[in-house]
Amino acid sequence: MAPVFVRLKLSLLRNGLRQSTGRTAAYVASVVFALLIAAGQLLGLVLLRGNDDAATLVVVLTALMALGWAMLPLFFPSGDETLDPSRLVMLPLRPQALIGALLAASLVGIGPLFTLCLVLGSAIAVAHGAAAVVVSVLVVPLALLVCVALSRAVAAANIRLLTSRKGRDLALLSGLVIAVGIQFVNFGVQRLGEAGGLSALEPVADVLRWLPPASAIGAVDSVSEGAYGRAVPQLLLSLAALAALLYWWRRSLVRLMTAPDGSTITASAGPARKESGSGLGGLLPDGRTGAVMLRSLRYVWRDPKTKAAWVTSLAVGLIVPLVNALQGNGSIYLSCFAAGMLGIQMYNQFGQDTSAFWMVALTISSTRDAYLELRARAYALLVITLPYSALVTVLTAGLLGDWQALPEALGLSFALLGAMMATGALASARFPYSIPQDSAYKNVAPGQAGLAWISILGGMVAGALLCAPVIGLTIALHVSGANAWTWLLLPVGTAYGAGIAWAGVRLAAPRTASNLPEILTAVSKG
Repeated sequence: MAPVFVRLKLSLLRNGLRQSTGRTAAYVASVVFALLIAAGQLLGLVLLRGNDDAATLVVVLTALMALGWAMLPLFFPSGDETLDPSRLVMLPLRPQALIGALLAASLVGIGPLFTLCLVLGSAIAVAHGAAAVVVSVLVVPLALLVCVALSRAVAAANIRLLTSRKGRDLALLSGLVIAVGIQFVNFGVQRLGEAGGLSALEPVADVLRWLPPASAIGAVDSVSEGAYGRAVPQLLLSLAALAALLYWWRRSLVRLMTAPDGSTITASAGPARKESGSGLGGLLPDGRTGAVMLRSLRYVWRDPKTKAAWVTSLAVGLIVPLVNALQGNGSIYLSCFAAGMLGIQMYNQFGQDTSAFWMVALTISSTRDAYLELRARAYALLVITLPYSALVTVLTAGLLGDWQALPEALGLSFALLGAMMATGALASARFPYSIPQDSAYKNVAPGQAGLAWISILGGMVAGALLCAPVIGLTIALHVSGANAWTWLLLPVGTAYGAGIAWAGVRLAAPRTASNLPEILTAVSKG
């Protein structure tokens, strides 16, 4: 069965590339790029041979590679059609034979080749002596199989989640995880440089060399040092891990092919949930304001793209000031970055509704209705953005030990947040654009990229300019030496932000009421 599945994998790949020339070119370019990195990585590890810290580096790299294989199916469930074993449930296939066939098909691709180069280079870097070379012949395919089996076992155990709406939400957040991971990797590299090199990783490597598949590479290093008593259990740990992963994978396949899911079980009628007067709805105002706020907050929680945008803004707004503070070169004014990132969510308010905006448009018959709609949407954002901006500012001040500057930083953040609310309301009325729902990676419909750039970049520049009075007052107080009066910036910035946000919503309301047909046309193009 294995050759059949390998040919199936190649057929899926070939047919996918036939869909368009652009897709073929992108795939070829990615293959070339991956091969160049793999070749450079292999050469670099070979050149590392004989270095005192070679074993530490290769053990850590192997562990990180295994972690990547474990996370891959969680964030990219649709990246490989063969990751979904539920497509095979109607075929008369036994799980034991199916595992071998799927494992063989999994070894076809860029990822396995990249992993093979890393593991091969790692083994060459630490293999010294004939015995170590012999062990390496077993270790290289073993480490590769552990990585692939780990990925397949995780995918099989979670496939029903990954193919559901919640799984698609998780996939949308993959970019966030990568961005956050890059920040922490950058921070870690800088710390390594300060600590004097790779020797600082030795305590971590001492632990990882007993965790599969890094333990397999550790076994090669142990044999090179003549520590055969340590090499045997390290090698056995990787073999046991492979056997355990294959067993877990088999159990998941049996359950997937025999157990009923939600599509075959009739949902039991549970007690009706009270929508109004309880939960979040009971805490919001009555009338149109509360209804609009509840709808906007539900978009944040339920709509995948809105949720991804919010989580990205929350994470980046926290990471930038805190990472700089931890590195010792931060400033408390960087906490305003959180207010700026969250204020962007006010832009293109009607585009977030997509074609469903027509139901909102039916409720807007006057400038007053438009004002109430925009004001309620701004309130919904402030429920999250105000306490979050304050939290980030307090954490930044605590890490820097600059509590004296906390009031002025909070004032500046609230002023910037109010300015972003004002410009966001105006941009939503004047430059609405559609957000496509058929693609997880497109946030602007074709032909509307210019509107998106004008809306966001123009609004951000205008928002920064609107904060000029508060920024000017801050500079004036510091230049004049009146540092004891900087606490006034908190009430001044808060009042200024509230006033400018109110003015922006007021100005955007007439435009919204008179421009409803154009807004509806623009946001429905996706």
